[in-house]
Amino acid sequence: MSNTDLIIEERSRDIGDFLVGRLIPFRKKRMVGPFIFIDHMGPAKLGPDKYMDVDQHPHIGLSTLTYLMEGSIMHEDSLGTKQLIEPGSVNWMVSGSGCSHTERTPDQLRHDRVEFTMHGYQIWVALPKELENASPEFHHIDASELPNWEDGAAKFTLVAGTGYGKTSPVPVHSPLFMIDIKTTADYDLCIADNLKGEVGVTIVEGGVIACDKAVSAGNMLVSKTENVCNLTIKANSHILLFGGEPLPEQRFIHWNFVSSSKDKIEEAKQAWRNKTFPMMDNDDSYVPLPGS
Repeated sequence: MSNTDLIIEERSRDIGDFLVGRLIPFRKKRMVGPFIFIDHMGPAKLGPDKYMDVDQHPHIGLSTLTYLMEGSIMHEDSLGTKQLIEPGSVNWMVSGSGCSHTERTPDQLRHDRVEFTMHGYQIWVALPKELENASPEFHHIDASELPNWEDGAAKFTLVAGTGYGKTSPVPVHSPLFMIDIKTTADYDLCIADNLKGEVGVTIVEGGVIACDKAVSAGNMLVSKTENVCNLTIKANSHILLFGGEPLPEQRFIHWNFVSSSKDKIEEAKQAWRNKTFPMMDNDDSYVPLPGS
């Protein structure tokens, strides 16, 4: 199963202080802070003969953040990493000057031949200009290492960055935040002064009330100003907050490549076509450059 089979798309619409719409990028808002791409995987039923198999593909100029709610993925890359990711943990791959990777259903789930649910988010965070050519890195942070706390009817987990006076151990490269919030009853969320920069809200389950408008699961809200008005999160809801300080330069995106330089993207495209891009030693799969 390819990434595109698991993407949920919505169209954007204006409700006052917010834009509501599909996962970024979309026409009215290309980035939220340094976040440049969010791919919602599922929820989808996989197995026993239908699995996730994302073949070897490249990245430059960004960090990938993989965060699961259900299921598991085996990540392997051109650094030699082989890492299982399960719900609540974070895989953070810094592509920098160039890195290739695959993401597949683990062998054990294939062997068990049972049906399971796959649900999570693949997120791209653009690197600061001075780090776009940095050496690639990979980091795995277990769920138990992430800051979590409760406030009334809401349970918070700080997935990455800084917010609400706490800092995640994920080694980010610019001021940002990603926070997982689950509620058991209606909860008034105070964003002002707790988060810095642009704010996006992805509704995983349930819904929110924003600017007197009800917004349901599957939609994303993007604030048009910093320190946006409060939200009411409905009972038994699950949302992700993400965003941060915008990068000062424009970012260009072509397929899996992100850069402040169009020339660097062209160089990466040519290297991938010629297979001179950093490649994995233990996997000969290859996703062609679109249009090649």
